[in-house]
Amino acid sequence: MTKDKAIEDLFLAQKPHFDDSAEFMEKLTKRLDAVEFVKQYQERTLHRYKVMMVAAFVVGIICGGISTWWLLSSPTNEPLFSFGVQTSFLVWLAQNSRLFVAAGLSLLMTAGICSIIGNVQEIIEMRRSMKENRSWLVM
Repeated sequence: MTKDKAIEDLFLAQKPHFDDSAEFMEKLTKRLDAVEFVKQYQERTLHRYKVMMVAAFVVGIICGGISTWWLLSSPTNEPLFSFGVQTSFLVWLAQNSRLFVAAGLSLLMTAGICSIIGNVQEIIEMRRSMKENRSWLVM
């Protein structure tokens, strides 16, 4: 109990002196400017991410449409590519090339969609953390 009283007396004895000098205001202004710079940088980064995501989405839609159109418009009884050699494996591969290309395009579009969803979730999380940081700075 006396230790607590001694610590309390020690804190009560300290009287901080706040000086309203120009030097303090200058330091405070520099710190606030630095915080504002970081805030603007984060907002620009989020905007850049959004623009990149929209661009990637548009390019993906266009490329997917073109490749699907190309795959569906080519004749079905002709292989997409052929080898000059007549081994059984290469003939089988050439005959089933349409199936392999369609599977590859499907996997590529699935990977692109998963990547876009992951990036959107990351942007949402960054925005949420920025709002939390702002509310902390305001307090």
